[in-house]
Amino acid sequence: MPRKIPILVATGLVAGFLAGVFGVGGGIVIVPMLVAGVAYSPKTAMATSLAAMLFTAIAGAASHAQAGQVAWGDAALIGVPAACGAVLGAWLQQRVASRSLVLGFSALLMVTAAKLAL
Repeated sequence: MPRKIPILVATGLVAGFLAGVFGVGGGIVIVPMLVAGVAYSPKTAMATSLAAMLFTAIAGAASHAQAGQVAWGDAALIGVPAACGAVLGAWLQQRVASRSLVLGFSALLMVTAAKLAL
C-alpha cells in the first residue's frame, strides 16, 4: 500500500497539470498509470479515473472561470448530454470484455494522436 501512494500522487499531479493546460488527463494519463503503475484492472482504472477527474474538473473550471474563459451556456449544452452519455458508457463498459475496452481505447488514442499531428 505505501508504495502505491507516491505513484497515485504523482499521477494526480501530472493529470491535473495536463487537464489545466490542455483539457486532458483522465484517460490519457490516469488510466494508463493506474494499469501500469499500480496494477489496477482496466475497468477499475477507468472508473477510478472518472471519479478522480471530478476534482480536477472542478478545480480547472474554477481557475479558467476566474479568467473569464468559460462559456457556461455551451458548457451546459455539452455537459448535460455528456452526463447521460457517461451513464450509458458506464453501463456498456460493465458488459464488454476488458481486452476489447483496452483495444478500443488504444485505437482511439492512436487516431486522436494522428489527427493532432496532422
